Amino acid sequence: MTSNLKAKSQLVRRNLAHARALWPAQCSKLTLKVLRELTTTFGFSVASGEIRIIDGHWYVTHSGLLGLANRRLCNSIRVEPVIQFSDPTTGRWVFKSTVHKSRHSHGFVGFGDADPSNVSPLVRGAEMRVAETRAVNRALRKAYGIGLCSVEELGWLSDPPKPFPASVASNGSHSSNGSKPTRLRDQLCLLIRQYNLDPTLVKAYAADFCGTQTLKDASRDLVESFISHLSSSAKEDLDGLICKLNSYSQPSEVKP
Repeated sequence: MTSNLKAKSQLVRRNLAHARALWPAQCSKLTLKVLRELTTTFGFSVASGEIRIIDGHWYVTHSGLLGLANRRLCNSIRVEPVIQFSDPTTGRWVFKSTVHKSRHSHGFVGFGDADPSNVSPLVRGAEMRVAETRAVNRALRKAYGIGLCSVEELGWLSDPPKPFPASVASNGSHSSNGSKPTRLRDQLCLLIRQYNLDPTLVKAYAADFCGTQTLKDASRDLVESFISHLSSSAKEDLDGLICKLNSYSQPSEVKP
C-alpha cells in the first residue's frame, strides 16, 4: 500500500511538472487540481500522451484509455461495424464496441462514427479506423466512469492543427484547393524549418512526449498530438519551447 501511494505521488509530481512545461499558458490552479484528481483516480500520464489540454480543458487519448484498460486488467474489447448505418462509398463508417471489465461483467457499449465531414484532413481516407477508435473510446469511458471526452472523438474540432498555411507548404503537398494534405513527417519538417528548431532535439522531445523509444515507434494519433502541441508551443512561447528542447541535449536525456 505504501509503495502504491508513493508511486501515485511521484506520478502526480511528474504530471504537474510536464503540464506546466507543455502548456504553461493553460495551467490554472483549477486545471492543475483536476490533473491531480485524474492522476490519482486513473493513473494517466501526461508524458506518455495519455491526457492533454485543449483550450483549457482536459481530454483523454486513445492510448490513455487503452493504458487504463490494461492496468485495470480489462477482460475484453469487442468491435464490429454497424453495416446498416455505414456507407463505404462515401467514407461513412459506424462501429459498435463492447467492453467487458471482467469475465462475467456486464458489457459496456459505445458507438463511434466517422465520415469526411467530422474528421481532420490529416486522417482523411482513414474514416473506418477513426470510427473504430471512437467506438472503443466511448465504451472504455463508460466502463471506467471517465467523464472526459477523448481527443479522437473531437476529430481535431474538424480542423487540422493549423500550423501550416497553404503558402508554407511546398511541392503542392498541401493547399487550400482540396489537394492532398501533407504527411505527418512533412508537417513536422515544416514546423522545424518554420521556427528554426533543432531536428535532433525535436525527435528526442517527440519520443519522450509519445512515450516511445523513437518517434517512428509512436502511433499516428500520438504523432498528430505532438505536432499540434509543438505548433501551439512555438506560437505561444517559442523561447520556452527552445529551452525545453535544449533539455534534451544531454546524452542521458536523449532517447536512441
